[in-house]
Amino acid sequence: MANLKEIRNRISSVSSTMQITSAMKMVSAAKLKKAQDAITAMRPYSDKLTELLQNLSSSLEGDTGSVYADNRVVNKVLVVSITSNRGLCGAFNTNILKQSVNLAENVYAGKEVDFVAVGKKANDYLGKRYNVIANHSGIYDDLTFDKVADIAEDLMELFTAGTYDRIEIIYNKFKNAATQIVMTEQFLPIVPLQEVEVTASADYTFEPTKIEIIEELIPKSLKTQLYKGIRDSFASEHGARMTAMHKATDNATEMRDQLKLTYNKARQAAITNEILEIVGGAEALNN
Repeated sequence: MANLKEIRNRISSVSSTMQITSAMKMVSAAKLKKAQDAITAMRPYSDKLTELLQNLSSSLEGDTGSVYADNRVVNKVLVVSITSNRGLCGAFNTNILKQSVNLAENVYAGKEVDFVAVGKKANDYLGKRYNVIANHSGIYDDLTFDKVADIAEDLMELFTAGTYDRIEIIYNKFKNAATQIVMTEQFLPIVPLQEVEVTASADYTFEPTKIEIIEELIPKSLKTQLYKGIRDSFASEHGARMTAMHKATDNATEMRDQLKLTYNKARQAAITNEILEIVGGAEALNN
């Protein structure tokens, strides 16, 4: 009977876990819809802003002279790792942390690499191994463009002051609820625009001048790039958690059914043994 009690306790424990994972899946599914709508609505604006900046810059002769396009010898690198504050979302955070370590150990081997953590998981992991100069884990409490813009301005100031020669951002790009793509993008200096193929050419009249427009667009484009990365990561987190909790619920259901089958077999065996003992005792009395 002690064995039966142990199995009952395990069934109860697995059932409780299944209720938790099922609830977490439903919560993430609800949050995913809102986050997915936000990033889907933002992408056309971000892409059009980038296209406009590229077309304008490509029409200029020579360097625009922007401080954000200053390609220096890379000695100091700043990596912005965008993760989540919570776990239970599969390999979502692990993939970002692996790519962060790969940049520090392989891509920029021999360089001085520092990190900015966006998310508690990045801060906890990278803080034990590397120099994390800033932690913005609280950004998810109220994710707005203005708060992300403040972070982007700090990054731009670090670059223009010469503190870092290159800034990279790593995040999960949202594809669908089951798929997230690890992205590594060069934030600063801006990618040489002359290397980008111009998709359209037309004769426009600019007011103010092209250079003034570009100087105004570059900071806005950088802020939008960082905001899009964090928004992508936010949607990817809920998609990854929903998928992970769905699999966990299925596994818990399978384990519970298996335990119930084992319990019924053990209970049937115990009942059979009791019947055999009663029958054996009765026959002994008759003899």
